[in-house]
Amino acid sequence: GVPPADPGDLSGTWTATFTINGQPVTASLDAGGAPCAVTSLQFLADRGYYTDTVCHRVTTAATFKVLQCGDAAGTGSGSPGYSFPSEVSGDETYPRGTLAMANAGGQNGSQFFIVYGDTQLGPEYTVLGSITSGLEVVEAVGAGGVEGGGEDGEPALPATLDTVTVTR
Repeated sequence: GVPPADPGDLSGTWTATFTINGQPVTASLDAGGAPCAVTSLQFLADRGYYTDTVCHRVTTAATFKVLQCGDAAGTGSGSPGYSFPSEVSGDETYPRGTLAMANAGGQNGSQFFIVYGDTQLGPEYTVLGSITSGLEVVEAVGAGGVEGGGEDGEPALPATLDTVTVTR
């Protein structure tokens, strides 16, 4: 399926909880600033799309520290079967604790990333919100490095996305 074309009332506080390796990572979501991304995250979470998937990518460069998740195939090339355009103003930055959508050519699907160290990226990734607790879970995966070395690739410390819940 696909999320509703009209997401309806996006007021109020939205919260996402990502359970990674059995530990909660909680985020405050900006539904007003990224309505399509937030409602898509909720739509997929409600249907169990993210349940028991792997976080397939970690980056460890000095200015690029993210854990990327959300591909049910676990390869980085998977998709939920739909896409939507990035919701950006051109002023986006990605400090430690940012939750943002990964994209391909300005189109978003299910993949997202959690910034665990200030990251320098161009303002082309939709910001969903910010991590409010549990960032140390992601930092531990980052500290484990990349499988086989390097600064970008599969995490050496496996990271399983057990569940995702989104509530208003």
